[in-house]
Amino acid sequence: MRHDDLRPPAAELFDALGADYEKAFAHAPAHLSALEWLAERLPREGRVLDVGSGTGRPTAAALVAAGHSVLGVDVSPVMVELASRQVPGAEFRHADIRELPLEEGSFDGICVFFSLLQMSRAEQTALVRRLASALRPGGHLVLATVPADVEDVEVVFMGRAIRATSFSEEGVLALVRDGGLTVLSADRSVFTPDHPDGGPEPHLFVRCRRD
Repeated sequence: MRHDDLRPPAAELFDALGADYEKAFAHAPAHLSALEWLAERLPREGRVLDVGSGTGRPTAAALVAAGHSVLGVDVSPVMVELASRQVPGAEFRHADIRELPLEEGSFDGICVFFSLLQMSRAEQTALVRRLASALRPGGHLVLATVPADVEDVEVVFMGRAIRATSFSEEGVLALVRDGGLTVLSADRSVFTPDHPDGGPEPHLFVRCRRD
């Protein structure tokens, strides 16, 4: 078996996309709105975990600019290199969030922007529980995904065939609640990435709190 065969599919995808992903998605209004919502609820110099941090923009860049400490975790070494260069004020780690130890109550805020879709439902469920535990009581989490009742189906994303798994909107809300979080709001939108192969995508942004 080649070493590349052991890499998560998400690493291969986002290594290939690189900066094109930022160009396609960084200006999404619902993403920017959810990010602003989280930033408004963080304490001064809050500590934030960015799951699937990509190129570091807009998420880590905006939070660092607001005076917060950001740990970005991404499975793609190409993304981590880009983010480290573009947002030197944040810490970025090349790691699989499914395997990364997370200390109880160690973050004031957590961002999970579209980083679950290449995980199985069991992995998504386990990760959300771990993320909820990593939030301090009163901390906030924003989760964004493509709501769809699909499991390990082939879809075309920015011109590339990938395998994707998700939940219906009701399933996403249940996933978050069962993980130990209170859902404060769920916002729906449709966004078309700025990419030649981009088409309209339904997006769901869930804003949560650990009580």
